[in-house]
Amino acid sequence: MANLILNGSTSGSVTLSSPAVSGTTTLTLPTTTSTLAINGPAFSAYLAGSSQTVTSATWTKATLDTELFDTNNNFASSRFTPTVAGYYQINGAVRCTSSVTFSRYIVGIWKNGAEYLRSSETVFTSALATQIQAGSGCVVYLNGSTDYVELYGFITGTGTLTFANDGGQAFTSFMSGCLVRGA
Repeated sequence: MANLILNGSTSGSVTLSSPAVSGTTTLTLPTTTSTLAINGPAFSAYLAGSSQTVTSATWTKATLDTELFDTNNNFASSRFTPTVAGYYQINGAVRCTSSVTFSRYIVGIWKNGAEYLRSSETVFTSALATQIQAGSGCVVYLNGSTDYVELYGFITGTGTLTFANDGGQAFTSFMSGCLVRGA
């Protein structure tokens, strides 16, 4: 392994170390004087197909069938599994419809198959609502190998309950995320 040490004009230094593997590694720095930004995985996906029928009072994974972008091919089967360890901003929303009414509604971000964070719970005391959209967002650490996140919704209501795409409009039921800081 080789090291290159750059000394500052007044104090301090920067040490660049090459990996202990054969081959060539290239570091490209920006041409402007600014803070160096590192590109990391990012994705955005949404429900574009038919509405997804769900069972009342049951946590249900949102089926997100269309990608707007997936910069590192880490989104598949409605699941984001990044290959770079770090802290990720994850956002999601689910639009729900009922042919009759809702009485309770929650949306949540799940990590590794378990609830990680939920939105505030909405409870209706009278039969007023037949559609609602709510979202959730958080920063979550993902290890870059086995950790993954998914979007879930929980509805209690009557009639036919669905996660909806609102007639094909993107972003009514969606999840997106990006690396905000490396591990």
